[in-house]
Amino acid sequence: MSKPQPTIELRTSPHIKSAPTVEQIMRNVVFALLPISAFAVYEFGISALALILTVTGSCLLTEHLFNRAGEKPNSLRDWSAAITGLLLALTLPPGFPLWMGVVAGFVAIALGKVLFGGLGFNVFNPALVGRAFVQAAFPVAITTWTPPLAPGRFLEFIPSTLTAPFMTPPSVAAWSHHAVDAFSGATPLGLWKFQGIVVSTSDLFTGMSAGSAGETSALLILVCGAYLAARRMMDWRIPAAMLGTAALTALAFRLFGGSHYPTPLFVLFSGGLMLGALFMATDMVASPLTPLGVWIYGAVMGFITVIIRYFGGLPEGVMYAILLGNALSPLIALITQPRVYGARRERSKP
Repeated sequence: MSKPQPTIELRTSPHIKSAPTVEQIMRNVVFALLPISAFAVYEFGISALALILTVTGSCLLTEHLFNRAGEKPNSLRDWSAAITGLLLALTLPPGFPLWMGVVAGFVAIALGKVLFGGLGFNVFNPALVGRAFVQAAFPVAITTWTPPLAPGRFLEFIPSTLTAPFMTPPSVAAWSHHAVDAFSGATPLGLWKFQGIVVSTSDLFTGMSAGSAGETSALLILVCGAYLAARRMMDWRIPAAMLGTAALTALAFRLFGGSHYPTPLFVLFSGGLMLGALFMATDMVASPLTPLGVWIYGAVMGFITVIIRYFGGLPEGVMYAILLGNALSPLIALITQPRVYGARRERSKP
């Protein structure tokens, strides 16, 4: 009896390979954020863990409640609310009061996402909308920082973490006997801007410095971002343009303005620039899609970040730079539309 012969299937072009679904992309972004979240817990202990779980849970619950209220299908399976919660928590100080984290999560979903129509319609990055709200509402708590690798961080909470709603967090003097201490204005950017102290670049690169829960290790953020870029689930041109422009702007100020301006490496590795460039500026909905537009978009945000850091009242400018970039994104996409082959550009009528 003869064996069945294998069949060869021939098809004409185009040979289209299906693109990854929204759920697959979002799930991989969550996977990329997990190592950064784990490092935040390692550096800042159970307070960071509680903050990440609380903020993410607040985002998921808010999305679920709005789905129920609007009689819409369950959208928690697309992972977008989980990404918003993780990113938002990673931009907050590790000792941020949990009840304020709940407020931040609610605002991020309600005002940053649902108000515009849900996933795919948000004009601004929802996590940064929540962060901007608590920046304005709770300015003291949002600028109270905790040193990394503090003794006892896995045994007790940072006292401000469990502050009751609408109560003032305990002062440093009130709980100085605790193994976990905190201080204000002690991020590398704050030290440079207000005290002229420059933190070691190696500490910034590896994560041995104070800051928001997930912004300290530039190395880890780069590795996790490279994972998404390698899987083509992130447009690498946006962070490349943003980081490159920030470095060039910092270099120009240092060459022509004097050595009191920090080095480009300090600018790149300090604050939330890496986290913002790789995980927030690349928001697929809030960023342009044209080939030239993504470069302009990233360059604008990188330049604004440095200008705010150098000349603004706050030491950090990444959040405002990205939100402004989100606002300019439709205009950038409009003016950078490629010309159709064989067609002339339409001239504006007088």
